[in-house]
Amino acid sequence: QVQLVESGGGLVQAGGSLRLSCAYSGRTFTIYTMAWFRQAPGKEREFVASIVHSGGSANYADAVKGRGTISRDNAKNTVYLQMNSLKPEDTAVYYCAVRTYDSLSNEYNYWGQGTQVTVSS
Repeated sequence: QVQLVESGGGLVQAGGSLRLSCAYSGRTFTIYTMAWFRQAPGKEREFVASIVHSGGSANYADAVKGRGTISRDNAKNTVYLQMNSLKPEDTAVYYCAVRTYDSLSNEYNYWGQGTQVTVSS
């Protein structure tokens, strides 16, 4: 199994920045892809960004392109999400997720507890 612990959320004014961190542990050698999702109150959870654990390929949702950057530090077993030019609509609980090589149907099969990001206007 893989354990994920997120941190770095908080309250920030519109136009500000945050860097979220996700520390992972356990069977880290099984990790294929790491990703960030978010869920705002009353809305469905949506994809934010992903990165291949060893290959470095990254993908971004249209809503965060140009403002969000996903990165990883495998030596520290940590994946990051840098968010700039934050907007009130970025307010959500942000979740770190992992897809392992043995995941069925290409699912993200491990999830963190989430960290709250609140952007004030």
